[in-house]
Amino acid sequence: MSVLLAFFLTLLAGLSTGIGSCIAFLCRHTNRKFLSVSLGFSAGVMIYVSMIEIFVKAQEALIAEMGARGGSWATVGAFFGGILVIAIIDQRIPSPENPHEVKRMEDAEKEAAQSGQLMRMGVFTALAIAIHNFPEGLATFVSALQEPRVAIPIVVAIAIHNIPEGIAVSVPIYQATGSRRKAFFCSFLSGLAEPLGALLGWLVLRPVMSDMVFGMLFAGVAGIMVFISLDELLPAAREYGEHHLSIYGLIAGMAVMALSLLLFL
Repeated sequence: MSVLLAFFLTLLAGLSTGIGSCIAFLCRHTNRKFLSVSLGFSAGVMIYVSMIEIFVKAQEALIAEMGARGGSWATVGAFFGGILVIAIIDQRIPSPENPHEVKRMEDAEKEAAQSGQLMRMGVFTALAIAIHNFPEGLATFVSALQEPRVAIPIVVAIAIHNIPEGIAVSVPIYQATGSRRKAFFCSFLSGLAEPLGALLGWLVLRPVMSDMVFGMLFAGVAGIMVFISLDELLPAAREYGEHHLSIYGLIAGMAVMALSLLLFL
C-alpha cells in the first residue's frame, strides 16, 4: 500500500506540467511575482526537508549498519554523489532546451517566432524535461516511501517547480501547430517521466534493497533536492521577481515544512 501511495504522489507531482500547459493557454503574460514566491517556497521546502529530515534519517540508517565513522562518511559521500548525478545531467543538456533556464510565456513566444523552429524547440524542451524528471521522480518516490508524513509538502514543492516546465513545452508547440491538444499532450508526456523514473528506479533497486542501500539512496535524494533548489529554483525565483520575494517564499517554505514535521511527531 505504501508503494502504491508513493507512486501515486509521484505521478501527481510529475503531471503538474499539465497545469503549466493550461496556464500558457489562458494567460498571455507570466505572473512573475507569483512564480517568484512559489519557486522560492518550493526551494525552502526541499532544502529544509533534505537537510533536517532526509539527510539525518539516511545518516541514522547508515550508522546503524556501518558504525559512526563509516556511516557518517557514507552519508556525506552519497549526498554529494546525488548532487554529482543531477549536475552531470544538467550539464549534458544545451542551454536553450535546459528546463533549469528561466522561461516566460512572452519570451518563449518571441523566441519561437524568430527561430522558425517551433516544433523542434517544444519537442527538445519536452525531452530535456523528461531526462531531468527521471532522478526527480525517484527522489520524490523514495521520500514518500520512507517518510509518508513529509511526502505531501515535497510533492507540492516538486509540482510547483514543474509548472514553468509545462509552460516551456506548451508555448512553442502551440505556436507551431495551433493545437492546444498537441501542446498539452507533449507537456503531459514530459511529466510522465517522473513516475516512470520512480518505477524503473524501484524495480532496479528492489532486489538489492537493504537498510544500507536505502540509507545511501536517501542521502543521494537529499543531494538531488538541494542541487535542484540551489541551481534551479532559487535563481529562477530571483529572475521572475524581486529578490526579497524569493527569500520570503524560501522562508515560508521552510516554516511550512518545519510545522508539518512538528505536527506529525
